[in-house]
Amino acid sequence: MSSPANQIIKQLITFDKTVVQPVYIQVAQQIINAIQRGYLEKGVKLPGTRILSQLLNIHRNTAVAIYDELASQGWVDIIANKGTFVLVPEPTTAKIKATAQHLHQAYAYPKVAGFPFQKSFNLASTSQETTAKYMINEGKPDLRLHPVHQFSRWYSAAMKRKSLINKWNRTSAFTPSVFKTQLCNYLNATRGFHIKPSNLINTRSTEMSLYIMSQLLIKQNDLVLVGQLSNYAANMIFQQAGATIRTVPLDKEGLNVDYIKTHFLKNSIRCVYICANRDYPTTLMLSAKRRLQLLQLAKTYGFAIIEDDYDYDFQFEGSAMLPMASADANGMVIYLGKLGQSLFPSFHTGFVVAPENLISEAKNYLQLLDRQGDLIQEQMLSELISEGEIYRLKKKNIITYKERRDSLCHYLNYYFEAIITWEKPLGGLAIWLQFAKTISLVKLAEEAEKLDLFLPKTILYQDKNTCAIRFGFGHLNEEEIEIVIKKLKSAYDKVSNF
Repeated sequence: MSSPANQIIKQLITFDKTVVQPVYIQVAQQIINAIQRGYLEKGVKLPGTRILSQLLNIHRNTAVAIYDELASQGWVDIIANKGTFVLVPEPTTAKIKATAQHLHQAYAYPKVAGFPFQKSFNLASTSQETTAKYMINEGKPDLRLHPVHQFSRWYSAAMKRKSLINKWNRTSAFTPSVFKTQLCNYLNATRGFHIKPSNLINTRSTEMSLYIMSQLLIKQNDLVLVGQLSNYAANMIFQQAGATIRTVPLDKEGLNVDYIKTHFLKNSIRCVYICANRDYPTTLMLSAKRRLQLLQLAKTYGFAIIEDDYDYDFQFEGSAMLPMASADANGMVIYLGKLGQSLFPSFHTGFVVAPENLISEAKNYLQLLDRQGDLIQEQMLSELISEGEIYRLKKKNIITYKERRDSLCHYLNYYFEAIITWEKPLGGLAIWLQFAKTISLVKLAEEAEKLDLFLPKTILYQDKNTCAIRFGFGHLNEEEIEIVIKKLKSAYDKVSNF
């Protein structure tokens, strides 16, 4: 009669000879799993190598290798002339008890944690899946414009730098790197700053930058002011930090600073979040007058200003407004930005410019979140800055995006005249479209998806006073823009006739 161990092994063990991992390793790992889950208990005698080879249809030498591997890890004891017996290594490895001895569930991973944990509604994902061929987003660049072949060469060159190993092994992460110095010089030249590397940290993304700043600034129930509709991602970060968010109305000059004076008390506000050039999502620009008022009010009321310059690289006409942080003499402004928006997203780097003592604390958080960093990326970006490639790529792409913006405005005029109102933005990769007639934007998105056009919920803005879409066009070429506008008009016609 075959032993229970034979039956368990025959039923549980499978392997694939086509994969790179050797068969003896695959089988050994599965036997270990069976021991951990309690299917093969301590003291159980395993089949001999001849029987094991027959059970699994493998060469006997492979069976010998399996038991040798298990013995080397302390899972079995091979006793001459007696056999191979299951051990459970103690005390370093605890046995994992199976909840029930059902072999078909041997490798089923639990769906529910067996312990309580804190859930966060604020961090619920806003991503949606679709099979639609076309989509509108909130204003992302076109990844097809990324210079793939050039970057392959630059990245390869960066990896071969002999100095790279020394950078990995450097003893102090607080010593300014070549990249930080280059980035500092670049920001001084393009943003009107007069900063040193000690005023700067670089992060993986703007969201990481904002998360670190929120952890430093915000305590439970602190008051954070944002624009009327605001950036949903920033709001999620503030709420997760425990902030109470209040909105401030906007008009043609941007954030209404007088509203803050009349509705909030001195020392009651922790910080005000604004966009440096174009408000998200409305694309309204904060006027120079309002900027000066806000800076003065921040000093008087004692609140911080978080200035998010999310689309500085995409200015089509005139010059981008210099950051408020460049005129900040009192240390009231935290400036967030992103370098390399003309590149593939994995080559972007976020950064924070702020007073030195705040940056010093931010470095401590960064050490916890991202101690390793990406030195190859930094090496490459340093060279792209010093050789002027970042500037050249930005100027080249601006011409393309400006043509796409103008194309979008042309088709909006043709298909949506008197249906939608908008202002042609001087920069950025999105247009704020407001419907003259209130319709259900959810139904519009449903009808559009039937036509192979996806409108994610994050670009739809609807309440009793608003019926608008933040239409991101940067990722669409001119031919695609026409197709998308036609589909959007067809969807609109169906919804407006309901």
